[in-house]
Amino acid sequence: MTKPSLPDLLHAAVSAVGGTERPGQVAMAEAVAEAIDDNSHRLIQAGTGTGKSLGYLVPALAHGERVVVATATLALQRQLVERDLPRTVEALHPQLRRRPQFAMLKGRSNYLCLHRLHEGAPQDEEEGLFDQFEAATPTSKLGQDLLRLRDWADETETGDRDDLTPGVSDKAWSQISVSSRECLGATKCAYGAECFAEAARERAKLADVVVTNHALLAIDAIEGAPVLPQHEVLIVDEAHELVSRVTGVATGELTPGQVNRAVKRAAKLVDEKTADSLQTASESFERVMELALPGRLEEVPEDLGYALMSLRDSARNVISAIGATRDKSVHDEDAVRKQALAAVENVHSVAERIMNGSEYDVVWYERHDRFGATLRVAPLSVSGLLREKLFEDRSVVLTSATLKLGGDFNGVAASLGLSPEGVEGDGVPVWRGLDVGSPFDYPKQGILYVAKHLATPGREGTRGDMMDELAELIEAAGGRTLGLFSSMRGAKAAAEELRGRLENPILLQGEETLGELIKAFAADPKTCLFGTLSLWQGVDVPGPSCQLVIMDRIPFPRPDDPLMSARQKSVEEHGGNGFMAVAATHAALLMAQGAGRLVRASGDRGVVAVLDPRLATARYGSFLRATLPDFWYTTDRNQVRRSLAAIDATAKADGK
Repeated sequence: MTKPSLPDLLHAAVSAVGGTERPGQVAMAEAVAEAIDDNSHRLIQAGTGTGKSLGYLVPALAHGERVVVATATLALQRQLVERDLPRTVEALHPQLRRRPQFAMLKGRSNYLCLHRLHEGAPQDEEEGLFDQFEAATPTSKLGQDLLRLRDWADETETGDRDDLTPGVSDKAWSQISVSSRECLGATKCAYGAECFAEAARERAKLADVVVTNHALLAIDAIEGAPVLPQHEVLIVDEAHELVSRVTGVATGELTPGQVNRAVKRAAKLVDEKTADSLQTASESFERVMELALPGRLEEVPEDLGYALMSLRDSARNVISAIGATRDKSVHDEDAVRKQALAAVENVHSVAERIMNGSEYDVVWYERHDRFGATLRVAPLSVSGLLREKLFEDRSVVLTSATLKLGGDFNGVAASLGLSPEGVEGDGVPVWRGLDVGSPFDYPKQGILYVAKHLATPGREGTRGDMMDELAELIEAAGGRTLGLFSSMRGAKAAAEELRGRLENPILLQGEETLGELIKAFAADPKTCLFGTLSLWQGVDVPGPSCQLVIMDRIPFPRPDDPLMSARQKSVEEHGGNGFMAVAATHAALLMAQGAGRLVRASGDRGVVAVLDPRLATARYGSFLRATLPDFWYTTDRNQVRRSLAAIDATAKADGK
């Protein structure tokens, strides 16, 4: 039997999902197939509307070996498993003569734990979350959520938190889920045979395509114990997010509350002397944290060093002693012990990591008005980890609408541990970049307007001239505005000011769930939506409801961000340009994502307005502009108001 051609397979898949074949999609599919065939690596930028999911799924399914697809967002995971994969598998079946199996796999805490559901969560004495009386008459939101979870447990086939609609709070979910450290293990657990997490793992072992998330991919790389099944091809979608997700997984933290909970959980399982030692260390740590000021710790201060040393040593003693003590009063002792061990091991490992003082780690204090101080430790860079763990023994394809920063792939490649494109050598993963473009005609569909006449934004204070500009642009556009702000404080200030000046409804992130806000924004063209980081990347509103995207300023990291400033300093110490490598790259990535909110379909028209003159005047402005879609560029404020008014008039004439 002749092997079906890739163009024929792609045509069948695109027809099945009701799409249109795009030249960029064909080029992408060919590049992915080539990478898989010669076991090489690709970075592929595929603009909005390319149809990149099918661009990698079709060659992956045709290949026949196991493929792992890792995405950053829940929305894309669901789209792949619920829409793209079922339709593509059916469409390809007549030509492939097989139906590839697919499965979704997440971290253990995303699945309902039957042991914890039936046996209850081991409670800290004064933190009993709900007792039998509460269960009988659930008056609190938590009690209602827990009863609903019990009913759902009888119906669900997956036990996957994301299949529960509507969702529940993190606090409620934590009562019926466990982390991998807290899990008893299928062989020791009375419910092991029915375990949802184990069932998901078994389905993944049998699947040809496993869809997972960046966090689980990071855990698989960092922890050494394989979580994902053996696979020959790894496809990382939304790859611009990968470094920050891996950094998040590799970050440790300690808080007084967290240490306190570890003490309480361990107290019943060890002798009094061992428990008291950990309690004393916990109190010393709490005293130090009460005085902690936010910022990076280049060296661990003496008082913190003593507190961490005590925590590390007493936690190690608890871990050694915890297995030997049996207390008849403890219900479900194995689960209690496992939860206590997990809590104490975390305290031990983070304290030890900070005490070791690796030059490759950054340590800092954070302070939150409500939750107090947190001690954090994160890797200075994850590039070495990714180079070593990601690119060995498999072909890797990384794709996103935003991978070329300042016009080339090398910035993103460096963050992934890759050498510049074309550089070869021992132990250097060789890769090639491909930009397949976008099906949209950006110069005709969009305008990039930089408000060059405004004052340069400072760190503090309201920007009166910016507020006037914002109001005038929104009025010219007739609403239809997505406002992307570099801080929540900026978004709130703008919403408060403009609610008093404009008749247009202004929605503000945080006042309702993100899903509800986006729905309301899409439903009424007069409405504006203001918000911060998650809006820069998470909004997909094609059509006339979003015809003006405003960025209040270039989203550089805050100068006092300990991790970013440490990374910038490290680049400079090695002879590089720290500002361009870290701050400008961070800003470019966000601005490209933000600008990508404007044109989501071939009929979309509109303006991206940047209210920061530095994009036009600063030397790094050209680097940032080269990262954005190729919109028609202007700094003429009158021209942009006329264009917005014309776009608004056309939409109204069309009844939108």
